Amino acid sequence: MMGYTDKHARVLFRLVSPNCLLFTEMVVSRALLLGDRNRFLDHGPDAPCALQLGGSNPTELAECASIAARAGYQEVNLNVGCPSDRVQQGAIGACLMAQPELVGDCIAAMQAACDIPVTVKCRIGIDDQDSYEAFTNFIDIVSRKGNKVFYVHARKAILKGLSPRENREIPPLKYDYVERIQKDFPDLSFYLNGGIDSAETALRHLQKFPGVMMGRAPYKDPFLLATLESELYGRAIPTRMEIIQHYLDYGRNQKDAPRHLLKHLLSLYAGVNGARRFRRVLSTSMTQKDVSLDLVYDALTQAGIEPKQPIAAFT
Repeated sequence: MMGYTDKHARVLFRLVSPNCLLFTEMVVSRALLLGDRNRFLDHGPDAPCALQLGGSNPTELAECASIAARAGYQEVNLNVGCPSDRVQQGAIGACLMAQPELVGDCIAAMQAACDIPVTVKCRIGIDDQDSYEAFTNFIDIVSRKGNKVFYVHARKAILKGLSPRENREIPPLKYDYVERIQKDFPDLSFYLNGGIDSAETALRHLQKFPGVMMGRAPYKDPFLLATLESELYGRAIPTRMEIIQHYLDYGRNQKDAPRHLLKHLLSLYAGVNGARRFRRVLSTSMTQKDVSLDLVYDALTQAGIEPKQPIAAFT
């Protein structure tokens, strides 16, 4: 979700869903330590939120975990499932599935450096190391070093020959691997990821797993999180206009250009009559000079979704 789940997107998701655990984009450990730390760590009213890290150096990751805790994150997550070319060049991400001992060392160092939960996001395997036995070995070694929570994308990663998008679609989903590992390691928690594209699908999997992880589905339709809030927590579903008004109230206090906030609203009306027109008006106009956040109201009016005069802002 790099390039998508920035702090503004997370604020929007939080308005839709008060209870879900949110994740940052993956931040490479050396970038956090040597780069613009404030840019990587800055976050709004998005708690509970996990800082997701990429890296393979236990000392660096330990320092990053300590930084995450001091910055107010509620969890720090080590991503060993990302198959992109960028992480392969750095020998991090999914490459680390082949080095469970190193992953365990990283987890142990991170846990020693902070007092918030440290977790792992992984695949079920990589390349030809995709047997259930290989997956079991990875979980066994990493859990012995102290990790208790795994977010498992139930596909293997093919590191050579497939793009990141293809790695989300071509390797077959093997939910049975995650069901089996959950039974074989009853003291650990496994959260299912991969192929969960609707609230209905998420609710079905929640009958078997303690939790599910979704990425692109909520970004394509943020309102599905409201359905889950209603089903799981009995919360009243807010209107999309209520969400927009709270989001714009937040956005007016931000220094970023309006386009950086407006882009996250493009799919808020997914499935609603006029959504395509709304998306087109917003996307073509939000990059224009001197555009304001109020563009969203004009887009809604032109799409015939909401009345021309917006409801008074919330206080």
